[in-house]
Amino acid sequence: MSIALVTGGSRGLGRDMALKLAQSGHDVLLTYVSNTKAAEDVVAEIMAMGQRAHALRLDVAKAESFPAFFETVRAALHSQFGAERFDYLINNAGVGLNKPFQETTLEEFDTMLNVHLRSAFFLTQGALELLNNGGGVVNISSGLTRFSFPGYDAYATMKGGVEVLTRYMAQALGSRGIRVNVLAPGAIETDFNGGVVRDTPQMNSAIAEHTALGRVGLPEDIGGVVAFLCSDAARWITGVRIEASGGMLL
Repeated sequence: MSIALVTGGSRGLGRDMALKLAQSGHDVLLTYVSNTKAAEDVVAEIMAMGQRAHALRLDVAKAESFPAFFETVRAALHSQFGAERFDYLINNAGVGLNKPFQETTLEEFDTMLNVHLRSAFFLTQGALELLNNGGGVVNISSGLTRFSFPGYDAYATMKGGVEVLTRYMAQALGSRGIRVNVLAPGAIETDFNGGVVRDTPQMNSAIAEHTALGRVGLPEDIGGVVAFLCSDAARWITGVRIEASGGMLL
């Protein structure tokens, strides 16, 4: 039995990651911020596949809550999965910000810092006691660390930090056989950042024209890559950035 913990697993990319992990034979712990029904729906879908699943509330912006959160993880592992530890951590939860560099406020910058970079650092740190040797961590970044679009300055800066952090994590945790990699999706049709890519036809078409595979990405394009990285097939991959963008802006 293998157990994966997916933050932000109730919707969008996180939902597809949770489902693809379950399809690959993993039991799944997923977190959500406020939409309990959406999280319970994902749990029900996973259980219908014959895998075990459970949802826990977590606001990744509040690092001070992580010690208490991992006590709830410990309890859930015991009560829901009959386990003491889990195997894979997917640092996926996030929020968007589209604001010109000149207009970004300190509060907005700090939100991006807390949600994306501080959470990946301290949530992984807090997980180490419960994470099995030989397991793995997948951090979610963005294609925006390689190419630039106006207004994503703060968001992309934090994701760039996540990519550097991934290499350091891979080095730090390698002695335990824990692999750490980073996945960078391109533009995806979800409700992320107000659904701007999904719901703005002009933007959608423009991105598709600059993508080698000729379309904007779907959530279903991403979860399988996470499942691969959380499999024995990827046992010799660590400290690596994988971009899943369909060849955007090559």
